[in-house]
Amino acid sequence: MNKRFRVPKRNLLPIIAVTLLLLAACRNQATVPATNAPELSSPTARSSSPSTKPVETSAPTPQPVPEETDSETPDASTPTTEVSPVQEAILPSPTLFPVDWQDRSIFAGGLVPAETAVLQELPGATVYHLSLDITDPNLVSGRMEALYTNQEGEPLTDLVLHLFPAQLGGGMTVSDIRVNGRAASSDQTSGFLRVNLDEALLPGQQVVLSMAFNTDVPGEESTKYKVLAYDEDILTLAHFYPMFAVHDETGWHTLPSPPHGDETFSDASFYLVEVKAPDNQVLVAAGNEVDRQQSGDQQSATFAAGPARDFYLVSSERFGVAQRQVGPVLISSYAPADRRDGAELALAVAADALESFENRYGAYPYSELDIVSTPTDALGVEYPGIFANALRIYDLSEGSSSGLPNRVLLESTTVHETGHQWFYNLIASDQLNEPWLDESLTQFATWQYYKDQYGEQGAEGFYSNLEGRWARAEQLDTPIGLPAAAYSSRDYGPIVYGRGPIFLGELAEEMGQETFDEFLKAYSNDFRWKIATAADFKTLAEAYCQCDLTEMFDEQVFGS
Repeated sequence: MNKRFRVPKRNLLPIIAVTLLLLAACRNQATVPATNAPELSSPTARSSSPSTKPVETSAPTPQPVPEETDSETPDASTPTTEVSPVQEAILPSPTLFPVDWQDRSIFAGGLVPAETAVLQELPGATVYHLSLDITDPNLVSGRMEALYTNQEGEPLTDLVLHLFPAQLGGGMTVSDIRVNGRAASSDQTSGFLRVNLDEALLPGQQVVLSMAFNTDVPGEESTKYKVLAYDEDILTLAHFYPMFAVHDETGWHTLPSPPHGDETFSDASFYLVEVKAPDNQVLVAAGNEVDRQQSGDQQSATFAAGPARDFYLVSSERFGVAQRQVGPVLISSYAPADRRDGAELALAVAADALESFENRYGAYPYSELDIVSTPTDALGVEYPGIFANALRIYDLSEGSSSGLPNRVLLESTTVHETGHQWFYNLIASDQLNEPWLDESLTQFATWQYYKDQYGEQGAEGFYSNLEGRWARAEQLDTPIGLPAAAYSSRDYGPIVYGRGPIFLGELAEEMGQETFDEFLKAYSNDFRWKIATAADFKTLAEAYCQCDLTEMFDEQVFGS
């Protein structure tokens, strides 16, 4: 049995006071008692990792809830599993790791026991092998080998990969590009690499693509929320490696992202990553650590992550960690020593959010969940099995520029980013063309968390926040389902984060709350590890309510 530590919460203010809190700089006077706090120690490297966006949620002041005890931890043993390739082919053997392309047993330890069956599924998922050297924090020197499968119904004459650093204030160069061990020609444009295939890759066929790459990491000049940056002695590496674009019936997805919203749209893949770094660095990454070597003042750590939509890595000598075991999941919260209280609060909130979302949407898949504090310009950014909170809101004695206490922002941001483990990673969507499917849903999930934790008053207080966000755009009736680029930077947040979850609340009323809850859980299960569209969402909702939602979706989502 694992006894859960719960940080005592604040008393819930009346709704009027909550609204004032969200619109003005009300002061929160409660503190987290140090006597109940887990120790923040200096850890060895642990693990945990698409996408970027501004999260500007805030929350009502919560009220105390009783102590709880977790259920007994399930058996953590996991079977070794091998997956047969989609098509038998003579392919180059991996050179970076002594692990066969089809052997997925190394990923079992990163999954909770109930999720290991997925290793026998997703036969065409891309497998990335990466070797990285981050000794110089301003330069990632790497090599990549990847097994790619044509999962479409037509031959492919080229492979297209994103080179995201060019859009993030940094840069990337690639060299020694090879297809099945033979040199390949390629074309590189801003943010993309197109590798030409000598022979068309038929449906079901596989190919091994390899290359060397160098990624220039920006400092304070980093753009797009500082997701790729070395700043305040914290190295944050998001989207830093060549990443396969999604290919579907419309072709390769090469739409560049606007200044606001998420950067990536990606399939579920498997990652095996070796990281070489100075031994004073605490490494936090997607997945779980499967090997560690020490040589002089250098360390080498290997992480296995998957299925996952991306691979994320953070490194800093400033990090300490607070940890808690919640059933089969180890939650780790990383922050500098002078931000220990913030790390502990984020840890406690994530544990509560995990419980709430598992009850509503199904089991969390990984054996670890990591929270890192970084100098991001957003309040939070999500990755598979790991997310980043803004370092600036970890000082619980201060308030934000909006006048809200950091304690309020840290709780709501942690909840929101935990929710993205379902709506972004487990259930993917096209975040550039249909950003509401992950952001509005995650914001709605955050609303449900406040109802679960603090009752109807807590839910009403958070609803006041949603209305306040939408009011920033003068409650425009702009549809919530447009591509991110169709919104101005001013209107993107109010519509997608404000009007979007309000629409979902209205949809719940239209369908009936019980039916809506059943539908949303079914949506989470039916599209687990898949990619969903707004049309899929509407079709399944109509199947559950046995009603026609066309008028409602056309007016508020599609704008047709």
